Amino acid sequence: MKKIYKSLIVALGAAMSLTACDDVFEPQKENLKDLDQMYDDATYAQGFLLNVYRNVPGYYSENDYATDDAVCNDINNDYRKIAQGGWTATHWRWSNSWNTWMHSILNINQFLENAEKVAWAKDPEAADLFKMRTMAEARGMRGMFMFHLLREFGGVATDGTLQGVPMLDRFMGVNDDFNMPRASFEDCVKFALADLEYAEANLPLEYEDMSLEDAVPAPFSQYTASAQTYNRVFGRSARQLFNGLIARAYKARICLLAASPAFEASNSTWDAAADAAADVLDYIGGPAGMDKKGLTYYCNTADIEALGDGTNPKEIIWRENLDNKTDGTTTQEENFFPPSLYGKGLCNPTQNLVDAFPMANGYPIDDSRAKYDESNPYNGRDPRLGHYIIYNGSKAGVSNTVINTGSDASTADGLNKRETSTRTGYYMKKRLRMDVNCTPGGKQPKRHFNPRIRYTEIFLAYAEAANEVWGPKGSGSHGYSAYDVIKAIRQRALGISIDPYLEECATSPDKMRELIRNERRLELCFEGFRFYDLRRWKADLNESARGVNITNNSVYTPIPQVEERSYSDHMYYGPLPEGEVLKFSNLLQNMGW
Repeated sequence: MKKIYKSLIVALGAAMSLTACDDVFEPQKENLKDLDQMYDDATYAQGFLLNVYRNVPGYYSENDYATDDAVCNDINNDYRKIAQGGWTATHWRWSNSWNTWMHSILNINQFLENAEKVAWAKDPEAADLFKMRTMAEARGMRGMFMFHLLREFGGVATDGTLQGVPMLDRFMGVNDDFNMPRASFEDCVKFALADLEYAEANLPLEYEDMSLEDAVPAPFSQYTASAQTYNRVFGRSARQLFNGLIARAYKARICLLAASPAFEASNSTWDAAADAAADVLDYIGGPAGMDKKGLTYYCNTADIEALGDGTNPKEIIWRENLDNKTDGTTTQEENFFPPSLYGKGLCNPTQNLVDAFPMANGYPIDDSRAKYDESNPYNGRDPRLGHYIIYNGSKAGVSNTVINTGSDASTADGLNKRETSTRTGYYMKKRLRMDVNCTPGGKQPKRHFNPRIRYTEIFLAYAEAANEVWGPKGSGSHGYSAYDVIKAIRQRALGISIDPYLEECATSPDKMRELIRNERRLELCFEGFRFYDLRRWKADLNESARGVNITNNSVYTPIPQVEERSYSDHMYYGPLPEGEVLKFSNLLQNMGW
């Protein structure tokens, strides 16, 4: 571990102003200035922090391949191997995450210990505000990295206690002793929440210019009365940097994780999770503020094409920067389109997931009131099925090509036709733009963006927590309930004003829990959540991935096992990297690894 931190005495200098809008926020090459030179060079000092932004975890992790929602047609895919019994503590993926996030926290700590000494600007008022902002950013991101570390590595250790990770609350150099024990999961949560609350209190909820005639709000007014000075530091030029709303969202994430069955020994509560999520949702007026187009955020072309200057679509709380290329890319489509559209077809949704989509009337397909027709299984279904999954007979691509997935299909789109063909009878459609053309020699790229946090995730977090603590229609101190949130989500998806199945579920917290979990599965599919959700719920990990073989476009033959799932109970918690455990005697491994 020690060698990983040797480079921390060297920061990344960023040859830029202290801003982060699209096409500006790109840390540059490492330079070799001495640490004390940061005190007179604000750009160089900011480089410490900008380097950390590069390590914010990506949103689309492809870990759905390790669940009952999808399989991958690449035999070398890591998550495919994990799902079939190949998950070990020596896997490079977890070592990389551990090292990167721990490194980032130490980098933040070094920044925090020196930020007070930096001459942030010649104007003393602006200097105080830059110091306020950057220190709050740093602490917010430290809380963010702690969430990701806890979700990945928190668990019941070999001594039977629920533990988190080593508590890195100061900078440690090459001569420090890194043989530290893990802190308790509860203490790690408290540490993260303290950082996130500090960030929330010292940052605006969003970075926007204020009118020059308006009074500067607290707490920023303690440093300046000038709206122009405020805008210089906290205005639109800082968009996509960590802000107060992002801090609230991460509080909701960590509180939901800590209250979940796998971590409930941390003494965290469902009402804390509900309150944290409501703090985010109240900013947009609760369910009434839900983006009506949020379920297709990835292909709302008008919204995407209008992005620039760091702005977000209504559905998005935080996102990555736009594609580097001004004309967009074809990367996602080349990876996931069916072969006939010149894609690799990497993600094959399972029959398990397809069956989770209800009928358009809201009833599950195994309910007699659903009127599900096994001989015409895609007819009359929840519209989200057509938005998120390419099934037999779907149209896709710039020419609305009909995709036939049966084993007797005449194209490579058919079941198991070749290495890039579907293994389940389905292809992923979510995340893709149908106006992208991947034809060799005639590619037509389009602009994309990757989310970091969506409002829909926070709505679902609130519904889950509120149902657990107050029941389906209780709302605590808030003006909306789990029922209200799920009603809004299903109305947006199904387009129905009368939802008898929801009303039925609203009579029981157990039934509502099942519905909320299913809605979360559908709304967040292929976004990297289910691998963690199943484990924090302590749900069944070993449901085999199923598919369907279609012949004559009319005969549907179930495939009961496309791919097995082979998990042990201790895998509700992931392993610490074996190399770290071997190096440091005080670092206890999670039980079973």
